[in-house]
Amino acid sequence: MDDRIKKIVLKGGVERYRFKIDIGKDPVTGRRRQETHTYDSLTEAETELSKIIVAVAKDIHVAPSPTTVNEILNEWLDFEARNIEESTLQNYVDAVKPVRALYGEQPAQSLTEKHVERLIDWMWTSGRTRNQGLGPGLSCRTIDLTLGRLRQALKYAQRKERVHRNAAEYVSIPRQYRKEEKARKGKRQCWNTAEIRLFITLARCRRLFAIFLLSLMGLRPAEVCGLRWDEHIDFEKLLLYVGSNTRTLSGTKIIEKDAKTRAGVRALPLPRFIAKALMELKRRQRAEMLKAGDAYVYTGYVLVDELGQPQRPDWLRRRAQWAMKSAKLRKVRLYDCRHACLTYLASRGVPDWVLAAWAGHADGGELAKRVYVQPDHTHLQVAADALDELFDEKVPDDTDLAEEYAALVRDFV
Repeated sequence: MDDRIKKIVLKGGVERYRFKIDIGKDPVTGRRRQETHTYDSLTEAETELSKIIVAVAKDIHVAPSPTTVNEILNEWLDFEARNIEESTLQNYVDAVKPVRALYGEQPAQSLTEKHVERLIDWMWTSGRTRNQGLGPGLSCRTIDLTLGRLRQALKYAQRKERVHRNAAEYVSIPRQYRKEEKARKGKRQCWNTAEIRLFITLARCRRLFAIFLLSLMGLRPAEVCGLRWDEHIDFEKLLLYVGSNTRTLSGTKIIEKDAKTRAGVRALPLPRFIAKALMELKRRQRAEMLKAGDAYVYTGYVLVDELGQPQRPDWLRRRAQWAMKSAKLRKVRLYDCRHACLTYLASRGVPDWVLAAWAGHADGGELAKRVYVQPDHTHLQVAADALDELFDEKVPDDTDLAEEYAALVRDFV
């Protein structure tokens, strides 16, 4: 038996094995540090003593701590909050919720790879807290986000000498889960041309018809929610300025933010059919404002409820789903309307670089197209013309639209 291990006898004659060991000097005070460990058996004490000796020699020893996983996550989130946007921080908070649910009160030092593997299995099979018709489990993308944030938090804890090792560092989602998800996703398709036209016909009488058209024009839900009448829509020039302001959800709070990339801020030619629908929406909002009187709050946003309150993407998604259900059309995600638009434009021969500029993608394809082609709204007119053909509607020419807009402005004044 190692001389540093001492046999002790507690009350009642219970035998224990205890040792005290130097673990180096405190990096701040320079004072000598020691730890005392007690175990039930001699074998266990000898094994742990050997581990600590090796860890101290490699300068990777971490003192025992009762700090829980929740406490580690809280400290890490406080650290990250200094350098990231509020909406990004909320994404981090949401991502680690499954970790808190399973292991929040567990000591962080006891977390192992087995625990992380169990977390993945639980998220895949039963991790969904709000059933959206997609089954009880979460997607591989959501699990990847949780794993990524857990790795970051444990790496932070390692740096602060709170945990011995990063239990999530080498754990990944089983290949079988990815194959199963790929098989499921393979069955999902965005609307084809016939479905788009049918939806346009059946949704024409709905209050949010123009808003749905903006989604079918290829705008992201957050971009639609961020549009303002005066700042982003030019009826005279038939231009739509997108991406300079978006509205996203951070918990229960609405966050306004700029586009993530320069390509996301763009000026799009406004298809005349959509311009006419937007004019009709503005007339309707004017009537709602007169009817509501003092209860109406004018904010300038395009997407508002009947009392003028601006809305967030999840509100829009729910109403889009209701509209699809009422039209008895195949339900797709609101974001799939963007896919449907770009797919249709590509099928009509719209060049790749135009598609990239229209969608607000940073990568336009081949290097020559990215570097030498610099499209502005005049180059993108081919996409607007193709969408007008898709909507298949006889609309007045630009002069008539300008006159109609002038009359609309007079109504608002």
